[in-house]
Amino acid sequence: MTLSNKKNNFVPYIMAGDHEKGLEGLRETIQLLEQAGSSAIEIRVPFSDPVADGPVIEQAGLRALARNVSLSSILETLKTIDTKVPLVIMTYFNPVYQFGIEKFVAALEETPVKGLIIPDLPKEHEDYIKPFINDKDICLVPLVSLTTPLYRQKELVAEAEGFIYAVAINGVTGKENAYSNQLDQHSKALSSLTDVPVLTGFGISTLSDVDRFNKVSSGVIVGSKIVRDLHEGKENEVIKFIENAINF
Repeated sequence: MTLSNKKNNFVPYIMAGDHEKGLEGLRETIQLLEQAGSSAIEIRVPFSDPVADGPVIEQAGLRALARNVSLSSILETLKTIDTKVPLVIMTYFNPVYQFGIEKFVAALEETPVKGLIIPDLPKEHEDYIKPFINDKDICLVPLVSLTTPLYRQKELVAEAEGFIYAVAINGVTGKENAYSNQLDQHSKALSSLTDVPVLTGFGISTLSDVDRFNKVSSGVIVGSKIVRDLHEGKENEVIKFIENAINF
């Protein structure tokens, strides 16, 4: 997966199956986000016991699970979707393990998915996944937080591909305006360690946030705002937000 190393990359985050049509609505959501100018699209697999979800994402996951959305049904749906924008699957490790890692990667190869984010898979356990994707066009995206020691940051970014996820806050998603004053230095420092684009996420909800983080990293990932607006039927607001974000 290749993202531009310029500023203003925009990656919206959506919950698979959180649509009045269930997974049948996933295609039109992806098309909407692609046409708005997204650099990539992060697609979340709902999970019954998430550890990093704020209330908006948690409720979206519960709505999807109530529609019997599963990793298997998501993969089958993604096989039918054609998009030029790279898709990134965000999932906890347990659903992948239960599904079967080799089977999971084989299914991904039949989809437009080019990246994986597995927040509860530490670097020490990456060998559960990496041997299966090393020769595939699929990358494992590292998450790096404000509290990650420098030596650990270097380890995480050394083999990074696609992009690096700079976590803007310590806590759950969707906490608006909870940013540490150290964030700017955090994102700048990460960018200095690698040529791979660094994208900042967690809690970004306003164009002011986007402007700030575009100045210190290669772009942003926006989750709770996008999920909330899509659920409330505010597709036009989502389009306008993305268009404004990429045209700063």
